[in-house]
Amino acid sequence: MMTERISFVELDSKLFDGMNRTEMYLKKSGLDLKLLELIKYRVSQINGCAFCLDMHHKEAIHMGESELRLHSLAAWKECPFYDEKERAALAFAETLTLAARQEAGDEVFDELARHFSKQEIASLTLAVTQINAWNRINKAFGTIPGAYQVGQY
Repeated sequence: MMTERISFVELDSKLFDGMNRTEMYLKKSGLDLKLLELIKYRVSQINGCAFCLDMHHKEAIHMGESELRLHSLAAWKECPFYDEKERAALAFAETLTLAARQEAGDEVFDELARHFSKQEIASLTLAVTQINAWNRINKAFGTIPGAYQVGQY
């Protein structure tokens, strides 16, 4: 059973100001918000962050994402439910998330560049590194999933 080790309410509210500003930047970056939720959900699957899975599932559904696409996301390479642009972004997100285990080669980047501008790639890179950081924080703190409400953060 999971026990919360550190509650966000116990901490100085300024601790995460930088990360919160980054979240606001990403929301206004021009990237498709549903795509960002797909990326956050997939990275959270890879990292096994239950709190983030709960949050991004609820946010994605609220944005109109389908249960089928979310449930199939772990096997997105074998499913016809994702377009080329989403596939390029998901491959990039997985490559960055698994960077300690695999090299981010030109093939992944070249496919990404077919669908996104340099500015968008920079924002996608920030989004992937940001959700990886949130995953690690929530796992370290033992943040308990289930109670998240859409738009809470």
